[in-house]
Amino acid sequence: MSYGRPDRAYLFAYGSNMNPAQLRTRCSTLPRVVAVARLSDHRLSFHGHTRIWDGGLETVAAAPGEKVWGVVLELTFTDLGRLDAWQDARLDGAGSYFHYPATVTDAEGGVHHVLLYKKDVQGTPVPPSREYLGFIAHGAEERGLPVDYLARLRAMDSRPASYPAPRHPHFDRGLLANVSCDTCGGGDG
Repeated sequence: MSYGRPDRAYLFAYGSNMNPAQLRTRCSTLPRVVAVARLSDHRLSFHGHTRIWDGGLETVAAAPGEKVWGVVLELTFTDLGRLDAWQDARLDGAGSYFHYPATVTDAEGGVHHVLLYKKDVQGTPVPPSREYLGFIAHGAEERGLPVDYLARLRAMDSRPASYPAPRHPHFDRGLLANVSCDTCGGGDG
C-alpha cells in the first residue's frame, strides 16, 4: 500500500459516510479518497432504527458471491474518533457499531487493508427511509461507484420517513462551557 501512512487511519465507507456532505459536518478536515473499492462476499443490510432518518441503519452482512461498493478514506485518528462518536463505535465493544478489519479490492485489482463500521447486533432487517437511502445513493454517485451498483442501491426496499428527515438531534453546547480537563482533574494546570 504505497498510500499507507502510520499517522492516518484507513476506513472503508460504504453507507452514509461516503457522502461528502456528511463527512464535512463530522470531520475537522475532509478525508482523502484513496480508492473506490469493493468488499467481496458481503451485502448491504439495514437493521435497528435511526431517529435522524426514521428507518434502519446500514451495515454489511456476509453474503457469498455478493459485493458492497464504497470508498477507502484516509483520515486522521482525531477524525476517526469523531466518526466513532457519531457511529456509536466504542473500543470496549459496548456501542452500536464496532471496527471490523477487512480487505477490499479497488477497480484495478489493488488490495487495501481497512477498517469498516459493522453493527454488533443486527436482528431482523428493517428497511431504511427513502430519504436515508437517497442520501447514501447520492454519496455513492458523487464518489463514482459503478452504475450497476447505484441502480441496485436505488432499487432496495425502503419506506418514506414519518417526519421530515433528516432530523438532527439538538445538542446544547452550553453544557460544555465550563468543562475542561482542568475541571475534571485530567489537565496540567
